[in-house]
Formats: sequence, C-alpha cells, structure tokens
Amino acid sequence: MDPETRDLVRRALREDLGRRGDLTTLRFLPPARSYSARIVAKAEGILCGRALADEVFRRACPSARLRWRFRDGNRIRRGDVLCRIRGPRGILTAERTALNFLQHLSGIATLTDRYAARVRGTRARVYDTRKTLPGWRALAKYAVRTGGGRNHRMGLHDMVLLKDNHLTGWGLEGPGDPGIPSPAVVRRLRAFRRRHPRVPVEIEARDAAEVRLALALGADLILLDNMPRAVLRRNIRFIRERSPKTRVEVSGGVDLRSVTALARLGPDRISVGRLTHSAPALDLSLKLDP
Repeated sequence: MDPETRDLVRRALREDLGRRGDLTTLRFLPPARSYSARIVAKAEGILCGRALADEVFRRACPSARLRWRFRDGNRIRRGDVLCRIRGPRGILTAERTALNFLQHLSGIATLTDRYAARVRGTRARVYDTRKTLPGWRALAKYAVRTGGGRNHRMGLHDMVLLKDNHLTGWGLEGPGDPGIPSPAVVRRLRAFRRRHPRVPVEIEARDAAEVRLALALGADLILLDNMPRAVLRRNIRFIRERSPKTRVEVSGGVDLRSVTALARLGPDRISVGRLTHSAPALDLSLKLDP
C-alpha cells in the first residue's frame, strides 16, 4: 500500500476517534474478552477495498485476525459472508471506518461493472473522469478498474485535454474557415510535441467545425461532448474516414439507459462521470456473533 493511502486511513481513523477515542467501546465492553464477527453483503455487487479494511483493522485493532472469503473484483451476492474476524473489542472501533472504505469502493466497482456489461460486444470501453472526491482519486480509479472499466488521465499532469474553456480562452481558430487552426496554435502544439512526444493530446469538439479543427491539429483523441446521436454518428464516421488512427471519445450525461446506444455508434471510449461522483455505496454490514 502506498504512503498516501496509509495516510488517508490514518486520517480517517483520527477523524472518527478524535482525542478521546471510542468512548462507547472503551467504557462499555470488557477489555479481556475475545469476539468474533463477520462482514456480510446485503446486496449483490463487486467487492473492492479489502486492503483498506485490513489497514483500518491493523491500526485500530492490531491483534484482530481477518479471514477473507472473497477477493477484490469477485462478484458477491446478498447474504455472502465476505470476511470473518476474531479479536478484542477494537473490532467495533474499526467497524465503521473499514465499512466506509469497503462500501464506497465496492459501490464504484459495482456501478462500473453494470456500465461495462452494457457495452460488451462493441468496440467501446467505459472510462472514468477526474470527477472524484478530493484525495480519493487513486482509490476511485482503482475501483473503476476493479469493476471492469478503464482509467482516463489520473490528473492534469499526464496528458493534454483541450476542452471548451481552453478553446474559448485560447482562440484556436484562425481567420476565415472555422475548421482551420491559427498558425500560432499550430506552432505551439508542434513545439509541445517536440518536447513531450509521448504525452497524448486530446481535443474536445462541440460541432463539426471543431472536429475538423481537432483533425487539422493532429489530435490523438477527439472528445465529442453532449452531441445528439445523429450528430455523433456523422462526426464519428467523418473522423474514421479522415483519420482512422484517431481515437474517438464520447461524453456528456451518459447513463445506464443511454450507454448501449452510444456504444453502437462506434466510439472507442465512453467517459462516465457518474462512476465516481454518483455511485451508491454497496450495502455491507459487520455483525458481532453472540
């Protein structure tokens, strides 16, 4: 586990325990007794976050022993016992923080699995976005991969994505034909490519003119955002005819009802913000044995 994730677990426990610690468990449960507990699935989904739960218990209840019956990426069903735990009263101190990690990450993996299933049999693959909880991006993207999705850029640092605000702020188009880039833009992009030949460049296109602009600039990927399906179909066909190696990404309000129809239009990628900003937590619970 990387240091940033360990630190997130540490801060999560500190947030829960404060200065006084777990007042309920410390004051009302006998310290010498050994307990057994189990983590149970209350809904079907994809498990994700085992290592986080292990780290929570390692810090909050070091002598606890966890025996997992499922791995990250396994499909779980309602009633499945995911893990059996044996240890002192600190099991209850670790309970909520461990479940928070497990439920949130399993929720992302589960939703991703549902989207990935809807595009199976097409060339399209489901991608995430940067719409993640601050500080949780690496974990959220791990959960997307666990659910069968793919990761877009990790951050602003690992690829160029010229979106609508960049297009507006930079003034990419030259005079005359709106599909022709200005000479200054061409020079700047060529200079960037010379310095960073391995960094992908993606350009968002909001209409046919911007599609031509992106092609003229030699984009590795073209992002077609918030276009009606008929317009998407025309633009995807145009890109395939003019530049077969250029990858096509579709985004904008994608949900489970629309993703299959979008995939059938033939894009390479469908980016879905909902995977990480709106995934419902998977219902899991920890039960102490009597």
